[in-house]
Amino acid sequence: MQNKKIFILLPDGVGLRNFSFTNFHTIGIQNGFDITFWNNTPFDLNELGFKEVRFNNPKTHPLTDLLKNAQTQIELNQNIKKSKDSIYNHYRFPFSYKSIKAVIKSIYINWLIFWNNSQKGLERIRININKQERKTKLYFDSLETLKKEKPAMVFCTNQRIMLAVAPLLAAQDLGIPTATFIFSWDNLPKATKIIEADFYFVWSNHMKNELLFYYPHINQNQIVITGTPQFEPHFNKTLLLSKEVFFKTYQLDVNKKYVCFSGDDITTSPNDPSYLENLALAVHELNKKGFNLGIIFRRCPVDFSDRFDEVLLKFKDCITSINPIWEKKGEEWNTILPTKDDLILQMNTIFHSELVINLGSSMVFDYVTFNKPCAYINYDVPNPDFPNWSVKKIYNFIHFRSMPSKDSVFWINNPNEMVDVVEKMLINESVPEIANAQKWFEKINQHPPQLASERIWNAIEEICKK
Repeated sequence: MQNKKIFILLPDGVGLRNFSFTNFHTIGIQNGFDITFWNNTPFDLNELGFKEVRFNNPKTHPLTDLLKNAQTQIELNQNIKKSKDSIYNHYRFPFSYKSIKAVIKSIYINWLIFWNNSQKGLERIRININKQERKTKLYFDSLETLKKEKPAMVFCTNQRIMLAVAPLLAAQDLGIPTATFIFSWDNLPKATKIIEADFYFVWSNHMKNELLFYYPHINQNQIVITGTPQFEPHFNKTLLLSKEVFFKTYQLDVNKKYVCFSGDDITTSPNDPSYLENLALAVHELNKKGFNLGIIFRRCPVDFSDRFDEVLLKFKDCITSINPIWEKKGEEWNTILPTKDDLILQMNTIFHSELVINLGSSMVFDYVTFNKPCAYINYDVPNPDFPNWSVKKIYNFIHFRSMPSKDSVFWINNPNEMVDVVEKMLINESVPEIANAQKWFEKINQHPPQLASERIWNAIEEICKK
């Protein structure tokens, strides 16, 4: 009898949204799989009725993080060399020299980069990471867990977390096939792929080509195109609340139409409070013209700052803040965890608003699943705390080059355009932009998007048969 026991490795909370809060688990059970989550998140999956095996204080080798940082820098160097494009420099994080320990670390990383700044050097770094991780307690604990549980496959939900290296090495050393999922559309150009797996599950053919370009040691037959489960809830109409219920719950005015302002984190968009204020001023002007509008403000789930407080107070007549339902389990960004309730909230926010405005967010794809338009903010405002930040740098990032047409979104190139752009979006002059956004969505995510989980399970079954 075929072994259909699958370990779903959750090295951090990023994978919860895709693989715990969608129908991914249900579909796997329906297909006869015995699913266990190998869980390193603070979230207790027993609460959802899922089987889980937890890690016991997992730690990487002390050298691994240094090797990983060197690997990232070398990969970015190689990307620049191959593409002759300096944009990859903008993906770097600066070295720290704030303490003696930080200085020593930075010197050692730079020494590693100097001696390994090539494709062969990258291979040496990867071999060294594996060598160090095979020495860890985490590796030997993983061996014991896998010998006891005997899964047919280990599927890692995230390609960028160092804590996943040892468990996957343990699986490979026991002859258990491994796979990892590339979890976001912008990850591969950033040199964030730390995991070396037997198979890589990607969103699209576009992402497959990226993986082959950035990681030439990976073979085509290791890559599986599945799409991502993150958009699947949008097609589950049973999650939709009536207008009366949604508006009453969040104290919205049933006589108004709402536009959504979707915030970014402070690093990506430090000027979001100014953009939100500009939108509020535009809504005031549009209301003078006979529109009856309000704004739903959905902040970035990992942004717990008070930077919007002044704007929200000043424009409380037209802005309603509906905060994401995420749980803060720690201080690091990856310990701020999504919840299933937030999937429902996000879906209903989209359904009950007319359009979305933001700076370069993937919310364009969430909204196009509801046939609704998106506008990208495309202007700078003076900010002495972030003197080198600019929208020009943001929109030059590699993932925006996948846009088949610049008219896939509306562009707000200065505050004075806000009124006209929002008005166009409201009076159904969005047909070309929505059509182009749909083409963009089809390019970056395998369609139909609601079948991603099924494609993932079909691929897992094929791998287990080999």
